[in-house]
Amino acid sequence: MPYLNIVEVESAVASLSTAYPGLTQLIALPEPSVEGRLAHALQVGAPAPFPKDCVIMLGGVHAREWGSCEILVHFAADLLEAYQGGTGLGYGGTTFTAEQVHDLLQRLNLVLFPLVNPDGRRHSQTVDPMWRKNRNAAYSGGSTNPACIGVDLNRNYDFLFDFATAFAPTATPQVSADPCDQQVYEGPRAFSEPETRNVRWLLDQYPRTGWLVDVHSYSEDMLYNWGDDENQSDNPEMNFHNKAYDGTRGIPGDVAYAEYIEKPDADSAVLLAERFCQGVNGVRGRTYQPMSGFHLYPTSGTSDDYVFSRHFVDPGQGKVLGFTVEWGTSFHPPWAEMEKIILDVDAGLLAFCLSTT
Repeated sequence: MPYLNIVEVESAVASLSTAYPGLTQLIALPEPSVEGRLAHALQVGAPAPFPKDCVIMLGGVHAREWGSCEILVHFAADLLEAYQGGTGLGYGGTTFTAEQVHDLLQRLNLVLFPLVNPDGRRHSQTVDPMWRKNRNAAYSGGSTNPACIGVDLNRNYDFLFDFATAFAPTATPQVSADPCDQQVYEGPRAFSEPETRNVRWLLDQYPRTGWLVDVHSYSEDMLYNWGDDENQSDNPEMNFHNKAYDGTRGIPGDVAYAEYIEKPDADSAVLLAERFCQGVNGVRGRTYQPMSGFHLYPTSGTSDDYVFSRHFVDPGQGKVLGFTVEWGTSFHPPWAEMEKIILDVDAGLLAFCLSTT
Protein backbone atom coordinates (compact mmCIF):
# COMPACT_ATOMS: atom_id res chain seq x y z
CA MET A 1 0.00 0.00 0.00
CA PRO A 2 1.50 3.40 -0.95
CA TYR A 3 1.32 6.61 1.06
CA LEU A 4 -2.21 7.94 1.41
CA ASN A 5 -3.27 11.05 -0.47
CA ILE A 6 -5.37 13.66 1.30
CA VAL A 7 -8.71 12.18 0.17
CA GLU A 8 -7.65 8.75 1.40
CA VAL A 9 -6.59 10.09 4.81
CA GLU A 10 -9.98 11.73 5.29
CA SER A 11 -11.74 8.61 4.03
CA ALA A 12 -9.81 6.41 6.44
CA VAL A 13 -10.80 8.57 9.41
CA ALA A 14 -14.46 8.58 8.35
CA SER A 15 -14.42 4.83 7.74
CA LEU A 16 -13.10 4.12 11.23
CA SER A 17 -15.86 6.26 12.68
CA THR A 18 -18.45 4.31 10.71
CA ALA A 19 -16.98 0.92 11.59
CA TYR A 20 -16.73 1.60 15.34
CA PRO A 21 -19.64 3.90 16.20
CA GLY A 22 -19.67 2.98 19.88
CA LEU A 23 -15.97 3.73 20.36
CA THR A 24 -15.42 6.77 18.17
CA GLN A 25 -16.66 10.23 17.41
CA LEU A 26 -15.90 11.99 14.14
CA ILE A 27 -14.93 15.60 14.85
CA ALA A 28 -15.33 18.23 12.13
CA LEU A 29 -12.75 20.96 12.61
CA PRO A 30 -14.37 24.41 12.36
CA GLU A 31 -12.12 26.17 9.86
CA PRO A 32 -11.40 25.13 6.28
CA SER A 33 -7.87 25.38 4.99
CA VAL A 34 -6.79 28.31 2.82
CA GLU A 35 -7.74 26.27 -0.27
CA GLY A 36 -11.11 25.42 1.26
CA ARG A 37 -10.55 21.88 2.52
CA LEU A 38 -12.32 20.66 5.63
CA ALA A 39 -10.50 18.43 8.11
CA HIS A 40 -11.61 15.86 10.66
CA ALA A 41 -10.23 14.41 13.84
CA LEU A 42 -11.27 11.16 15.48
CA GLN A 43 -12.01 10.64 19.17
CA VAL A 44 -11.23 7.08 20.24
CA GLY A 45 -12.37 5.80 23.62
CA ALA A 46 -14.92 3.65 25.36
CA PRO A 47 -17.98 5.29 26.89
CA ALA A 48 -17.53 5.96 30.62
CA PRO A 49 -19.73 7.31 33.44
CA PHE A 50 -16.97 9.71 34.53
CA PRO A 51 -15.00 12.54 32.89
CA LYS A 52 -11.98 11.15 31.07
CA ASP A 53 -8.55 12.65 30.56
CA CYS A 54 -7.46 13.13 26.98
CA VAL A 55 -4.38 12.73 24.79
CA ILE A 56 -4.37 14.76 21.56
CA MET A 57 -2.16 13.58 18.70
CA LEU A 58 -1.40 15.62 15.58
CA GLY A 59 -0.05 14.49 12.21
CA GLY A 60 0.57 15.95 8.78
CA VAL A 61 1.57 19.39 10.06
CA HIS A 62 4.65 19.60 7.86
CA ALA A 63 3.60 18.68 4.36
CA ARG A 64 6.66 16.68 3.33
CA GLU A 65 6.54 14.36 6.34
CA TRP A 66 4.19 11.97 4.61
CA GLY A 67 4.18 9.05 7.02
CA SER A 68 2.82 10.96 10.01
CA CYS A 69 -0.76 10.65 8.77
CA GLU A 70 -0.42 6.92 8.26
CA ILE A 71 1.05 6.46 11.74
CA LEU A 72 -2.03 7.94 13.40
CA VAL A 73 -4.55 6.21 11.11
CA HIS A 74 -2.96 2.83 11.80
CA PHE A 75 -2.73 3.59 15.51
CA ALA A 76 -6.47 4.24 15.70
CA ALA A 77 -7.31 1.18 13.61
CA ASP A 78 -5.12 -1.11 15.71
CA LEU A 79 -6.58 0.06 19.00
CA LEU A 80 -10.18 -0.15 17.82
CA GLU A 81 -9.82 -3.61 16.32
CA ALA A 82 -8.04 -4.96 19.39
CA TYR A 83 -10.51 -3.45 21.84
CA GLN A 84 -13.56 -4.68 19.99
CA GLY A 85 -12.05 -8.11 19.44
CA GLY A 86 -10.79 -8.44 23.02
CA THR A 87 -7.23 -9.10 21.87
CA GLY A 88 -3.79 -7.72 22.60
CA LEU A 89 -1.46 -6.01 20.17
CA GLY A 90 1.98 -7.09 19.00
CA TYR A 91 4.53 -4.88 17.28
CA GLY A 92 7.59 -7.03 16.73
CA GLY A 93 9.11 -7.53 20.15
CA THR A 94 6.83 -5.00 21.87
CA THR A 95 3.54 -6.50 22.96
CA PHE A 96 0.49 -5.30 24.83
CA THR A 97 -2.16 -7.44 26.50
CA ALA A 98 -5.88 -7.33 25.83
CA GLU A 99 -6.31 -6.01 29.37
CA GLN A 100 -3.94 -3.10 28.67
CA VAL A 101 -5.82 -2.16 25.51
CA HIS A 102 -9.16 -2.44 27.30
CA ASP A 103 -8.05 -0.38 30.30
CA LEU A 104 -6.48 2.31 28.11
CA LEU A 105 -9.64 3.02 26.14
CA GLN A 106 -11.70 2.84 29.32
CA ARG A 107 -9.47 5.40 31.06
CA LEU A 108 -8.56 7.85 28.28
CA ASN A 109 -9.99 9.57 25.26
CA LEU A 110 -7.54 9.76 22.38
CA VAL A 111 -8.17 12.56 19.90
CA LEU A 112 -6.26 11.87 16.69
CA PHE A 113 -5.95 14.61 14.06
CA PRO A 114 -3.97 12.87 11.30
CA LEU A 115 -3.95 15.63 8.65
CA VAL A 116 -3.60 19.16 10.00
CA ASN A 117 -2.22 20.60 6.73
CA PRO A 118 -4.13 19.13 3.76
CA ASP A 119 -3.18 21.84 1.25
CA GLY A 120 0.51 21.42 1.96
CA ARG A 121 0.38 17.63 1.75
CA ARG A 122 -1.37 17.76 -1.60
CA HIS A 123 1.27 20.17 -2.94
CA SER A 124 4.06 17.99 -1.59
CA GLN A 125 2.62 14.83 -3.10
CA THR A 126 1.81 16.34 -6.52
CA VAL A 127 4.19 19.25 -7.16
CA ASP A 128 7.13 19.69 -4.77
CA PRO A 129 7.99 16.68 -2.58
CA MET A 130 10.04 18.81 -0.17
CA TRP A 131 7.27 21.34 0.52
CA ARG A 132 6.92 21.96 4.27
CA LYS A 133 4.52 24.88 4.87
CA ASN A 134 0.83 25.44 4.23
CA ARG A 135 -0.25 27.13 0.98
CA ASN A 136 -1.26 30.60 2.17
CA ALA A 137 -0.10 33.15 -0.40
CA ALA A 138 -1.49 36.16 1.48
CA TYR A 139 1.85 37.21 2.96
CA SER A 140 4.10 36.79 -0.06
CA GLY A 141 3.91 40.48 -0.99
CA GLY A 142 3.12 39.73 -4.61
CA SER A 143 6.41 37.92 -5.05
CA THR A 144 6.68 35.63 -8.05
CA ASN A 145 8.98 33.36 -6.07
CA PRO A 146 6.96 30.23 -5.24
CA ALA A 147 9.03 29.76 -2.06
CA CYS A 148 7.34 32.87 -0.62
CA ILE A 149 3.98 31.10 -0.37
CA GLY A 150 2.96 29.55 2.91
CA VAL A 151 3.53 29.56 6.66
CA ASP A 152 5.35 26.98 8.76
CA LEU A 153 2.45 25.87 10.92
CA ASN A 154 4.77 24.61 13.64
CA ARG A 155 6.10 28.13 14.18
CA ASN A 156 2.65 29.79 14.16
CA TYR A 157 1.56 29.05 17.73
CA ASP A 158 1.51 31.68 20.46
CA PHE A 159 4.74 30.93 22.27
CA LEU A 160 7.54 33.54 22.20
CA PHE A 161 6.21 34.55 18.80
CA ASP A 162 8.26 37.77 18.87
CA PHE A 163 11.42 35.71 18.74
CA ALA A 164 13.65 38.67 17.80
CA THR A 165 12.84 40.22 21.19
CA ALA A 166 12.69 37.02 23.22
CA PHE A 167 15.99 35.42 22.18
CA ALA A 168 19.55 36.55 22.72
CA PRO A 169 21.12 38.32 19.73
CA THR A 170 23.59 35.45 19.31
CA ALA A 171 20.97 32.71 19.59
CA THR A 172 19.97 30.81 16.47
CA PRO A 173 16.32 29.82 16.85
CA GLN A 174 15.01 27.89 13.85
CA VAL A 175 12.31 30.43 12.94
CA SER A 176 12.03 33.33 10.50
CA ALA A 177 9.95 36.47 9.93
CA ASP A 178 10.76 36.36 6.20
CA PRO A 179 7.88 35.03 4.05
CA CYS A 180 10.43 33.89 1.49
CA ASP A 181 12.14 31.59 3.98
CA GLN A 182 11.06 28.29 2.49
CA GLN A 183 11.34 26.40 5.76
CA VAL A 184 10.42 28.26 8.95
CA TYR A 185 8.40 31.40 8.22
CA GLU A 186 6.26 31.96 11.31
CA GLY A 187 3.52 34.06 9.71
CA PRO A 188 2.53 37.66 10.49
CA ARG A 189 1.08 36.86 13.93
CA ALA A 190 0.38 33.91 16.18
CA PHE A 191 -2.56 31.82 14.99
CA SER A 192 -2.78 33.66 11.69
CA GLU A 193 -3.50 30.30 10.01
CA PRO A 194 -6.75 28.32 10.05
CA GLU A 195 -4.83 25.08 10.54
CA THR A 196 -3.29 26.18 13.85
CA ARG A 197 -6.57 27.70 14.97
CA ASN A 198 -8.14 24.29 14.43
CA VAL A 199 -5.62 22.76 16.83
CA ARG A 200 -6.32 25.48 19.41
CA TRP A 201 -10.05 24.77 19.02
CA LEU A 202 -9.46 21.09 19.78
CA LEU A 203 -7.62 22.00 22.96
CA ASP A 204 -10.51 24.22 24.01
CA GLN A 205 -13.04 21.49 23.22
CA TYR A 206 -11.15 18.98 25.37
CA PRO A 207 -10.26 20.85 28.57
CA ARG A 208 -9.23 17.60 30.26
CA THR A 209 -6.36 17.20 27.79
CA GLY A 210 -3.21 16.37 29.72
CA TRP A 211 -0.84 15.49 26.89
CA LEU A 212 -0.28 16.45 23.26
CA VAL A 213 1.94 14.52 20.85
CA ASP A 214 2.81 16.10 17.48
CA VAL A 215 4.12 13.47 15.04
CA HIS A 216 6.92 14.70 12.73
CA SER A 217 10.03 13.49 10.94
CA TYR A 218 12.92 13.03 11.03
CA SER A 219 15.78 12.21 13.44
CA GLU A 220 14.52 9.34 15.64
CA ASP A 221 13.86 11.47 18.73
CA MET A 222 11.10 12.02 21.26
CA LEU A 223 11.14 15.68 22.28
CA TYR A 224 9.57 17.20 25.37
CA ASN A 225 9.26 20.74 26.79
CA TRP A 226 10.94 23.19 26.47
CA GLY A 227 12.23 24.23 23.04
CA ASP A 228 13.46 27.78 23.67
CA ASP A 229 16.14 27.05 26.27
CA GLU A 230 17.42 24.47 28.70
CA ASN A 231 15.17 23.47 31.59
CA GLN A 232 15.44 24.48 35.25
CA SER A 233 13.18 23.91 38.25
CA ASP A 234 14.69 26.35 40.76
CA ASN A 235 13.58 29.85 39.74
CA PRO A 236 9.93 30.22 38.73
CA GLU A 237 10.46 33.89 37.90
CA MET A 238 12.75 32.87 35.05
CA ASN A 239 10.09 31.96 32.53
CA PHE A 240 8.99 32.77 28.98
CA HIS A 241 6.24 35.07 30.27
CA ASN A 242 8.67 37.37 32.12
CA LYS A 243 9.80 40.18 29.83
CA ALA A 244 12.69 40.96 32.17
CA TYR A 245 14.49 38.06 30.51
CA ASP A 246 13.91 39.17 26.93
CA GLY A 247 17.10 39.10 24.92
CA THR A 248 18.67 36.31 26.98
CA ARG A 249 17.04 33.10 25.77
CA GLY A 250 18.37 30.41 23.47
CA ILE A 251 22.05 30.07 24.43
CA PRO A 252 23.14 26.57 25.52
CA GLY A 253 25.24 26.16 28.64
CA ASP A 254 24.95 29.74 29.88
CA VAL A 255 23.69 31.04 33.25
CA ALA A 256 21.69 34.00 31.93
CA TYR A 257 18.54 32.02 31.23
CA ALA A 258 16.92 28.62 31.46
CA GLU A 259 13.18 27.88 31.11
CA TYR A 260 11.26 27.07 34.26
CA ILE A 261 9.44 23.76 34.61
CA GLU A 262 8.21 22.34 37.91
CA LYS A 263 10.21 19.30 38.96
CA PRO A 264 7.25 16.86 38.88
CA ASP A 265 6.40 18.00 35.35
CA ALA A 266 10.01 17.66 34.26
CA ASP A 267 10.20 14.17 35.72
CA SER A 268 6.90 13.14 34.12
CA ALA A 269 7.97 14.46 30.71
CA VAL A 270 11.24 12.54 30.83
CA LEU A 271 9.50 9.35 31.98
CA LEU A 272 6.89 9.48 29.23
CA ALA A 273 9.50 10.19 26.56
CA GLU A 274 11.60 7.29 27.83
CA ARG A 275 8.60 4.95 27.80
CA PHE A 276 7.88 5.93 24.21
CA CYS A 277 11.47 5.21 23.22
CA GLN A 278 11.42 1.86 25.03
CA GLY A 279 8.26 0.90 23.15
CA VAL A 280 9.90 1.78 19.85
CA ASN A 281 13.11 -0.06 20.67
CA GLY A 282 11.33 -3.30 21.48
CA VAL A 283 9.85 -3.61 17.99
CA ARG A 284 13.07 -4.11 16.01
CA GLY A 285 15.82 -2.37 17.94
CA ARG A 286 15.57 1.20 16.67
CA THR A 287 17.03 3.60 19.24
CA TYR A 288 15.09 6.84 19.62
CA GLN A 289 16.51 9.51 21.92
CA PRO A 290 14.43 11.26 24.59
CA MET A 291 15.48 14.91 24.88
CA SER A 292 14.11 18.39 25.37
CA GLY A 293 13.17 20.23 22.21
CA PHE A 294 15.95 22.74 22.83
CA HIS A 295 18.55 20.01 22.55
CA LEU A 296 17.49 19.37 18.98
CA TYR A 297 17.59 23.09 18.20
CA PRO A 298 16.07 26.25 19.74
CA THR A 299 12.58 27.13 18.51
CA SER A 300 9.57 29.30 19.17
CA GLY A 301 5.93 29.07 18.12
CA THR A 302 5.78 25.26 18.25
CA SER A 303 2.75 23.19 19.21
CA ASP A 304 4.39 21.36 22.11
CA ASP A 305 5.62 24.49 23.87
CA TYR A 306 2.38 26.36 23.21
CA VAL A 307 0.22 23.70 24.84
CA PHE A 308 2.42 23.58 27.93
CA SER A 309 2.60 27.38 28.12
CA ARG A 310 -1.18 27.81 28.28
CA HIS A 311 -1.47 27.16 32.02
CA PHE A 312 1.36 29.61 32.76
CA VAL A 313 -0.44 32.37 30.85
CA ASP A 314 -3.87 31.46 32.21
CA PRO A 315 -3.92 29.35 35.40
CA GLY A 316 -7.52 28.44 34.58
CA GLN A 317 -6.27 26.33 31.70
CA GLY A 318 -5.42 22.71 32.33
CA LYS A 319 -1.78 21.65 32.29
CA VAL A 320 -0.82 19.92 29.02
CA LEU A 321 2.61 18.34 28.62
CA GLY A 322 3.79 18.69 25.02
CA PHE A 323 5.81 16.19 22.99
CA THR A 324 7.08 15.92 19.43
CA VAL A 325 7.97 12.62 17.78
CA GLU A 326 10.65 12.82 15.09
CA TRP A 327 10.31 9.47 13.33
CA GLY A 328 12.67 7.86 10.85
CA THR A 329 15.74 9.08 9.00
CA SER A 330 14.15 10.59 5.87
CA PHE A 331 10.94 12.35 4.89
CA HIS A 332 9.79 9.79 2.31
CA PRO A 333 11.18 6.36 3.17
CA PRO A 334 10.36 3.58 0.70
CA TRP A 335 6.94 2.26 1.64
CA ALA A 336 8.36 -1.07 2.82
CA GLU A 337 10.45 0.82 5.38
CA MET A 338 7.61 3.18 6.27
CA GLU A 339 5.47 0.18 7.18
CA LYS A 340 8.14 -0.81 9.72
CA ILE A 341 8.35 2.76 11.05
CA ILE A 342 4.57 2.77 11.57
CA LEU A 343 4.94 -0.30 13.79
CA ASP A 344 7.85 1.31 15.67
CA VAL A 345 6.02 4.55 16.39
CA ASP A 346 2.63 3.01 17.12
CA ALA A 347 4.26 0.76 19.71
CA GLY A 348 5.89 3.82 21.21
CA LEU A 349 2.64 5.78 21.26
CA LEU A 350 0.81 2.93 22.96
CA ALA A 351 3.56 2.61 25.58
CA PHE A 352 3.36 6.38 26.07
CA CYS A 353 -0.42 6.36 26.58
CA LEU A 354 -0.26 3.48 29.03
CA SER A 355 2.22 5.49 31.12
CA THR A 356 0.02 8.59 31.44
CA THR A 357 -1.59 9.09 34.84
